[in-house]
Amino acid sequence: MPTTRANTKEPGTANNRGRSAVRTLLRLWPYVRPVRVRLFSAAFVAVLASCMGLVIPLVLKWMVDGPIADHDSRGVWSGALWLLLLGLGEALLFGLRRWLVARPLAGVEAAMRADLYQRLQRLPVAFHDRWPSGQLLSRATSDLMLLRMFLAFPLTFLLVNAVTILVGVIIMLVQDWSLGLVILGPAIPVLIVCIVFERRYHLVARRAQDQVGDLTTVVEESVLGIRIIKGFGRHRSQARAFRDLARTLRGTELHKARLLSSIWAAIVTLPELAIGAALVLGTVQVADGDLSAGTLVAFLSTALALRWPVDSIGFLLAMSQDAATATERYFEVMDEETEGEGEVVPGGGAPATDGHQGAPEGARGTARPAPTGPAADNPRTGEATPPRPGAPDTADAGRGLRFHDVTFRYPDAPVDSPPVLDHVDLHIRPGESMALVGTTGSGKTTLTALVPRLHEVTSGRITLDGHDISALPREALRALVAVAFEEPTLFSASVGENVLMGAGDEAGDAELRHALSVAQADFTHSLPQGTDTQVGEQGLSLSGGQRQRLALARAVVGKPRFLVLDDPLSALDVHTEAAVEAALRRVLADTTALIVAHRPSTVLLADRVALLSGGRIAAVGTHHELLRTNAEYAWLMAGTDEETGPGHGYDDSSTDSFEEAAR
Repeated sequence: MPTTRANTKEPGTANNRGRSAVRTLLRLWPYVRPVRVRLFSAAFVAVLASCMGLVIPLVLKWMVDGPIADHDSRGVWSGALWLLLLGLGEALLFGLRRWLVARPLAGVEAAMRADLYQRLQRLPVAFHDRWPSGQLLSRATSDLMLLRMFLAFPLTFLLVNAVTILVGVIIMLVQDWSLGLVILGPAIPVLIVCIVFERRYHLVARRAQDQVGDLTTVVEESVLGIRIIKGFGRHRSQARAFRDLARTLRGTELHKARLLSSIWAAIVTLPELAIGAALVLGTVQVADGDLSAGTLVAFLSTALALRWPVDSIGFLLAMSQDAATATERYFEVMDEETEGEGEVVPGGGAPATDGHQGAPEGARGTARPAPTGPAADNPRTGEATPPRPGAPDTADAGRGLRFHDVTFRYPDAPVDSPPVLDHVDLHIRPGESMALVGTTGSGKTTLTALVPRLHEVTSGRITLDGHDISALPREALRALVAVAFEEPTLFSASVGENVLMGAGDEAGDAELRHALSVAQADFTHSLPQGTDTQVGEQGLSLSGGQRQRLALARAVVGKPRFLVLDDPLSALDVHTEAAVEAALRRVLADTTALIVAHRPSTVLLADRVALLSGGRIAAVGTHHELLRTNAEYAWLMAGTDEETGPGHGYDDSSTDSFEEAAR
């Protein structure tokens, strides 16, 4: 099923229904302010050009009442020359207006797009989980294009046309006040039509732009998932889904067209009737000698010159409403709280703003002092499990990675739903690697995502070497913690660029070669351009195992203090997995690591194992201890069918044979 806008949060839609378009569009002022001089100059030039066009009827009046009435051919040629000069001046001024706005408005669009992209990078993972990518893409493309068009044309001409209509009406009233009142007759009905149109069109315009986002999502998903679509022969169902959305969008656009045609009909018909009535009344006055022919010609020419400013009101209002809804959609994203906004640091302190302030010891590459006393014991001795599962030891309790009574519930989860993680206590000592084991859906990936603060804990806290991660700047925290996710994500860049993304700017070829060696990613050297080879969108030009090895290389290239690996070897064959494990052991000897594991071979990389069950740490110990003492763990490692698992007649004696195999 394609993701639709109806399935996502629509922040601001309900609130903005009562907000005027003018107030919404005023939010663009910070972007427009740097180019306001050129925009105001362009508006002044356009007003001048439009008013210059209103001089033409006055020249016609002079010609009709003067040279034409007097049969003066030279005067007619002189008047024609003035008309030509006025027309050329009007055209040149409108050309100058276009030149004045083109470059600055392209800069405004670029600045807004850059700000939106930066905002998306800083928004929390929960936001991206909630929003379809097509909706975000449409805001960065089609919505910003609508805003640029609004600033270039409707914004200027709503002002220009208003001034032109005002000046033209004054000219007509001066020519003959009675005919002027006839022309003004439709003003109130036209104003009422515009108000009704604005209210109705706003809702339809918003619906259409949201549907464009839905359609963009379907197209993007179909392109990224083309292998699945072809592999399962689902091209017809996907085509039907696309046609349904396209048909819905077509209906909405036709609704917009009907609304626009109705206002256009009213705006065009009423003034035309008024002009016709003025023509009849003026002709009678000319026949009675109460009005000169030149005055009638000038009056009607002025009225006809105002047809475009009046007729354009409909689509200018439509474009303004499109821009207002685009502005709403743009600021829906910009108004979302980024990581760190609005958060309260435990203890009442403010989060550190300096890149290094508050960072744990060693964050800037300083040497880590060796622990003394009981903490100096080798953590790889498989010592006894503490009385409380996962609770920190008294020795060296302040160092390493610790989860202190951590509870987590997703922000959009129902209030009465159980938490994903429930009062988790876990201590990974300095230089130790901890395997995290549990059934599917037990919260392993969620737990690992809390360490680099991809999600924020609901309660409790997490510390790195005694420092609360919520008090650390995210930049400093993520310089300390490297991650490799179960689903490796690569970018449309070279192999080297993808791997070095996990290191600082000072990393070079030596670090790249070392990381590729650890991840057993030597296949990169046989690619057409070696590590400069472009891997393509999502890295789909590579196999799953190759992508996973590059993701692992990216995690270790920066030699992080803390390493979080989410089942990093699941896509590797047995022989490659063994080679990667051998190299990875050397890396793990110098770091503190949390490793999500599903296979015994991955578990054996770790010094100790934590069993996560029902959102809680059920047991902590060495691999062999848990095999002997915990039935659920032995069941997980043995891969026994669910019917024979713990609570279903599972036989603990099977752990003996499995222990021998593991050794």
